[in-house]
Amino acid sequence: MAADSEPESEVFEITDFTTASEWERFISKVEEVLNDWKLIGNSVGRSLEKGIFTSGTWEEKSDEISFADFKFSVTHHYLVQESTDKEGKDEVLEDAIPQSMQDLLCMNNDFPPRAHCLVRWYGLREFVVIAPAAHCDAVLSESKCNLLLSSVSIALGNTGCQVPLFVQIHHKWRRMYVGECQGPGVRTDFEMVHLRKVPNQYTHLSGLLDIFKSKIGCPLTPLPPVSIAIRFTYVLQDWQQYFWPQQPPDIDALVGGEVGGLEFGKLPFGACEDPISELHLATTWPHLTEGIIVDNDVYSDLDPIQAPHWSVRVRKADNPQCLLGDFVTEFLKICRRKESTDDILGRSTFEEEGKETADITQALSKLTEPAPVPIHKLSVSNMVHTAKKKIRKHRGVDESPMSNDVLNTIVLFLFPDAAEKPLDGTTSTDSSNPPSETEDYNLYNQFKSAPSDSLTYKLALCLCMINFYHGGLKGVAHLWQEFVLEMRFRWENNFLIPGLASGPPDLRCCLLHQKLQMLNCCIERKKARDEGKKTSTSENVTNIYPGDAGKTGDQLGSDHLKYTDKEKGEVGKSSDSWSDSEEEFFECLSDTEELKGNGQESGKKGGPKEMANLKPEGRLYQHGKLTLLHNGEPLYIPVTQEPAPMTEDLLEEQSEVLAKLGTSAEGAHLRARMQSACLLSDMESFKAANPGCFLEDFVRWYSPRDYIEEEVTDEKGSVVLKGELSARMKIPSNMWVEAWETAKPIPARRQRRLFDDTREAEKVLHYLAFQKPADLARHLLPCVIHAAVLKVKEEENLENISSIKKIIKQIISHSSKVLHFPNPEDKKLEEIIHQITNVEAIIARARSLKAKFGTEKCEQEEEKEDLERFVSCLLEQPEVLVAGAGRGHAGRIIHKLFVNAQRAAALAPPEEELKRAGCPEEKRQNSVSDFPPPAGRELILRASVPRPAPYSKALPQRMYSVLTKEDFRLAGAFSSDTSFF
Repeated sequence: MAADSEPESEVFEITDFTTASEWERFISKVEEVLNDWKLIGNSVGRSLEKGIFTSGTWEEKSDEISFADFKFSVTHHYLVQESTDKEGKDEVLEDAIPQSMQDLLCMNNDFPPRAHCLVRWYGLREFVVIAPAAHCDAVLSESKCNLLLSSVSIALGNTGCQVPLFVQIHHKWRRMYVGECQGPGVRTDFEMVHLRKVPNQYTHLSGLLDIFKSKIGCPLTPLPPVSIAIRFTYVLQDWQQYFWPQQPPDIDALVGGEVGGLEFGKLPFGACEDPISELHLATTWPHLTEGIIVDNDVYSDLDPIQAPHWSVRVRKADNPQCLLGDFVTEFLKICRRKESTDDILGRSTFEEEGKETADITQALSKLTEPAPVPIHKLSVSNMVHTAKKKIRKHRGVDESPMSNDVLNTIVLFLFPDAAEKPLDGTTSTDSSNPPSETEDYNLYNQFKSAPSDSLTYKLALCLCMINFYHGGLKGVAHLWQEFVLEMRFRWENNFLIPGLASGPPDLRCCLLHQKLQMLNCCIERKKARDEGKKTSTSENVTNIYPGDAGKTGDQLGSDHLKYTDKEKGEVGKSSDSWSDSEEEFFECLSDTEELKGNGQESGKKGGPKEMANLKPEGRLYQHGKLTLLHNGEPLYIPVTQEPAPMTEDLLEEQSEVLAKLGTSAEGAHLRARMQSACLLSDMESFKAANPGCFLEDFVRWYSPRDYIEEEVTDEKGSVVLKGELSARMKIPSNMWVEAWETAKPIPARRQRRLFDDTREAEKVLHYLAFQKPADLARHLLPCVIHAAVLKVKEEENLENISSIKKIIKQIISHSSKVLHFPNPEDKKLEEIIHQITNVEAIIARARSLKAKFGTEKCEQEEEKEDLERFVSCLLEQPEVLVAGAGRGHAGRIIHKLFVNAQRAAALAPPEEELKRAGCPEEKRQNSVSDFPPPAGRELILRASVPRPAPYSKALPQRMYSVLTKEDFRLAGAFSSDTSFF
C-alpha cells in the first residue's frame, strides 16, 4: 500500500516493451521527429516564382536520433513562404499529388546559382535528410543502405508524411543521397549514380535520353514528349591582354620622389595579385523538346553564341594579398614583441664612453660607492652631438637599419621646419591650415587616435612604412631613437614641435599625442620665460610673468603701461636680482628669503594697513572702474600663472592620490589644500598687485557671484549699495578664507611655479626614451587604423560601391568601441584589420572587373552605365544575367575575352589582327573555336508518364545529369502509381 501511495512524479521513465528491436525503435524515433515538426499530411503551397530559390530565405532545423549506438542527425530544409489561404483547398487535396512531385516539373528555378545540392538536382522546396552525425562516419554497406531506406519507407507510410525523406550514404564528400516521397496512391523514388569516369555514350544528349526512357519504361507506344533544359558552363582563366592593373610600390622611389613612388604619409592600397581568378559563363537553353535539337557524339546544335540565356559569375581569388591589410597586420605584429630599443639596436646610446673598458677590479667599488647620476652628462651642448657618434661606435655605419637618405626624408616629412630653422628659435606650428570640421577629420575622437594632420599621425604612418620596407623592427627602433633625440634637441633649444595643436593636451587623442602636446606646452613656457628675461634685462621693464607672456601679451591695456618712473626703477631692480643662478633654485627658497629686500616681511605679521605700504607688483591692467573697498584705490587685475596642463595618465595618478586620502576630516582637508594650489597662487598675485586689499576685493574679481550687493538706506536716508560675501564664503574654516590668510603678497613671477615645465619636460622625454617598440606600436595603432579607414573611404569614393559604404560604417562603429579601451585585445584588433582588408579586396575586385570589361573605354554614356551596373551586380550577386545574351554589349565583351584567350592558347593571332588580315583562306587557316570545351554540362530531362501500367495515373519523371572533367552524376526521380500495385 505504501508503494501505491507514492506520488506519480517519481515514475520518470516508461519503457515500451512492445518495441522489440533496435530497428523498430529507430523507425519510431523517425516518426516521432516527423510528428514533432508537423510534417504530416499534404500542404499544397503556391507555385514557385522565378528565382525564388536564390532570393528566398532557406531555413533548417535539426534533431539527433540513434540506431543502436550509431548516431544520425535529422535535418529539415525548407523554403520560407507566406502561408496561403486554406479556403477552397479541400477539393484540391483529395486527389492531389504531393507538392514535391509537382515541383519536379517546375521550370522556373532550373540551375539555381546558390542552393543545397538536392534543391539543384530535384528542384525541391522542402525535404528531410537523415545523415550520420559524425563527419567521419559513413553508411557504406549495401545491406545497411537498404535497411535505412526501408526504415524511411515505413516511417513515411505510418505517419502520412508527404515531404521527401533522404538518407545520405557513402562518404560525405560524394554527396550521395537516396530517398522516397509518398502520397495517396503514389510514390517517387530518388535514385543516384556517381562515377569518376564517364562512359562515352553518356557525354551527349542522345545517350542521356536513352537512359531516361529505359528507366521510365513507359508502356505507351507514342512516348509523351520529353522536356529538356541544358546548361553549359565555360570557364575563363587566362585574361590575356587584361593584366591586373595594380603595380606593387616602387621601393626605390620612396626616397627619390619619382612619379608613382609611394610617398611617406600615404598608405598603399590594392591587391598585389588579380583578385578575380576566373569568370564562369553559363549558356542556358531553358525550354527544348526532343527532336528540335541534335546533340550526339558526331554533331551538336548547341552553339553557346546562339544560347537564349547567358549568365555570368566570377570566382574570387582566395585571400588575395592586399597591400593595406599587410601594412596594418605587420604593424600589429610589433605589439607582440618584447624587446626594448636597446636590445634591438645594441648597447644604450647614452652609455658612458669608457664603460666597455671598465676593469673588473672596480666591481666592488661600484657596489659600495654612490653611482653618479648620468643626467649631467646629457647636457645641451654635448648630448645631441655625441649621440650619433655613440650609435656608430656601438654599431657599424653599414649596419644601420635605415640609410641616411631615408632617414633625412622622414625627418623632413615629420619636421618640415627643420629644413630652414630660424636662428632665434621661433618656429610656427601648423596653424596656417585650420582643421576642417568634417566627419573624416573628427574620426580621431571616435578612435582615440590623433588628427590626420598631426605629427603623431604622420609618425605612425612613417613607422608603419619603415616596418614594412626599411629594416622592420630595427628600422622602427632606429627611427624612434632619432625622434626622441629630436624631441630633446627641440626642448633644449626652444624649438616648438610642429604639427601639434596649441594649448593643453587633448584628452580625446592617444596618450603619445598628449605627451608630445605636453612637451610643446613646456617648450612654450620655457621659451616665453627666456624671452621675458631677455626683454626685462635689456629694456628694464618686466611687470609680466614670463610664463604667461603668450597668454597675456595681447590683453595688455594702455593703463598698466603708464607707470611712474619710480615704479619702473623698482621693477628693474627686482628683475636684475633674478639672475640665472637664482632662477635655477628659486623654488627652494624659504618664506623669509623670498620676502627679503622687498619690504614684505611686515606683510606676514601685520594687516592691510602694513600691506598698503607695499609697492604694487605684477599688475596686468585696471579692472574697469572697480576700486578697493577700504582705501578706494583702483582694483588691478594681476598677472597670474596658468593652471598646469595634464595628460590622462597624470590625471589618473592625481585622482588615485586624492582617492587614497580617504574620507576622514584630515584627508578631506588635505585634498582641498591640494586642489586649491591654483587658487592660492592667484590670491598671492592679487595681493601683490593690490596692496591693502581684502578677501571681498578678491572675490569681486575672481568669483563675482559670491559677492552679493544690495541697495540699502543709510542713516542720512540716501540709497547706497552694500555688499557682503555669499553664504558659502561665510562657512567656518572655509578654504577660501584659510587660503587668503596664508597667502603672501608675491607676484606670479616670484611664486613657486604651478607648472614646472623643466620637470614635466624631463618626465615626458624620459617616458619617450623608455618606450619599447611594442609600447610604441600599441600607442600608435589607433592612428594606423584611423589612416587605413580614411584610405578605404577615399578609394571607395572613387568607385562608389553602395554595399561598401555600409561596411565602412560598421568598421567605424566597431573600431570606436574597441579602441576606446586602454589595452584592446589582439583578437578584436585582428577582426578590425580583417574587415578593412575585406573592403580593400572588394574595391580591388571592382577595379579588376572594370578594367576587364573596359568601362572607361565606352564612348556611349548609356552603354557605360549599363556596364558599370553589370560590374557592380557581379560583385554583389552570386550570378548575373547578361542582357541580350551573346548579342548584348556585355555579351560581346565576354565573347571577345574568350576568343582572345583561345587564340593565345593556340598561339594564333588575336581577333584584332585577324580583322586586318585580308584573304578568307588566311582566316580559315587561323580559325580557332571561340569557346573552349565546356567545363560543366548540366541537363534536366522531364516527362509526365503513366507508370507502371498504361492505365496508371500520369506522374512526373525527372532526371538531372551533370558532367565535369572528373565527375559524372545522374540524379533521378521516378514516380509510380501504387493504387493497384
